[in-house]
Amino acid sequence: MNPHLDLLQPYPFERLRQLFADAKPNGTYSSHINLSIGEPKHDTPEIIKQAIVNNLSGLANYPATKGDLALRTAIANWIARRYDIPAPDVETQILPCLGSREALFSFTQSVLDGQPDSIVVSPNPFYQIYEGAAYLGGAQPYFVNSNPARNFAPDWDSVPASVWEKTQLLFICSPGNPAGNVTPLEEWKYLFDLSEKYGFVIASDECYSEIYFDEKPLGILQAARLCGRNDYKNMVCFSSLSKRSNVPGMRSGFVAGDAELMKKFLLYRTYHGSAMSAVVSAASIVAWNDEAHVAENRALYQEKFKRVYPILAPVLDVKMPDASFYLWAGTPIDDTAFTKALYEQANVTLLPGSFLSRPGSADGVNPGFKRVRIALVAPLEQCVEGAERIAKFVREYY
Repeated sequence: MNPHLDLLQPYPFERLRQLFADAKPNGTYSSHINLSIGEPKHDTPEIIKQAIVNNLSGLANYPATKGDLALRTAIANWIARRYDIPAPDVETQILPCLGSREALFSFTQSVLDGQPDSIVVSPNPFYQIYEGAAYLGGAQPYFVNSNPARNFAPDWDSVPASVWEKTQLLFICSPGNPAGNVTPLEEWKYLFDLSEKYGFVIASDECYSEIYFDEKPLGILQAARLCGRNDYKNMVCFSSLSKRSNVPGMRSGFVAGDAELMKKFLLYRTYHGSAMSAVVSAASIVAWNDEAHVAENRALYQEKFKRVYPILAPVLDVKMPDASFYLWAGTPIDDTAFTKALYEQANVTLLPGSFLSRPGSADGVNPGFKRVRIALVAPLEQCVEGAERIAKFVREYY
């Protein structure tokens, strides 16, 4: 067996299951409210469901690894509209993928060269795939702690030159998971300069890009253009329809950026076998070409924050995020103890912050300790009731 498998830690939701193994929720609350998992719960738009029904004949054919030209064109045009930049080349700069998760993992395997001292730099807290992809690619993850003073942006200045020299891949998540922080242009420029100096690849996870408040989050390709880096050298973005269009089960997204990297990634995928079904491709085209359902979806999340945040702000250390559908809240006690007690007393499930982070590589401090992630994905009234239960629990016990 691959010895790197032994380096993988249990997934956060397996750890949550273990935490609750002997817990019994208070019978006062008959309904369970789950705010732990970032799975969209809004209805899938009818136009997308109908597109699947209308294209079931596509099940009769093997799909092409490179994806359908019409889909790549729809993605390129969406990128151009969304970020106000020239459309990427549909032949060399775009690949459809089966959701951003599988692409983040497989892209890492195509980038890493197997050197035993290679490093993958990751924000901390982080999406678990970054760590697992690094380990299974034979690299060592280096965790850069978030800075609460900067709305939980990673403290890139803390990374020494000796680490950058061995870095082959840098993960960015903007808007961030779990804090919802958005990377500003000055920070992009700083990272672009580092990439140019040390030669590492930047992988930008942008799956939450369409869930925001007033200002559209800046993407890596847009930032590159604003910095005059029009060839996107050593940079790629990952996006998905899961959150944007409420289709997490459809597994549809894309990778776009540096043509040389995409050429090698296509070769990898030819053997990897992750090709998108013509049925999903047709529905994806419809989704990328429609913004009305995205605006409606965004408005639903905005209303949840408008209702929930005033309930939680007086009792927890919590600030509004720049974007995404999470609140990253401080807890009065250990985050795992708080999460378990909340479940037992109020029948509400959150995700302990320490399950999403590791001790920082620079200082050994776990930035998720005494924090919880609250995912506002449930229907509005459930989110409000969940917030009220949390507030009541904190006031009564702490």
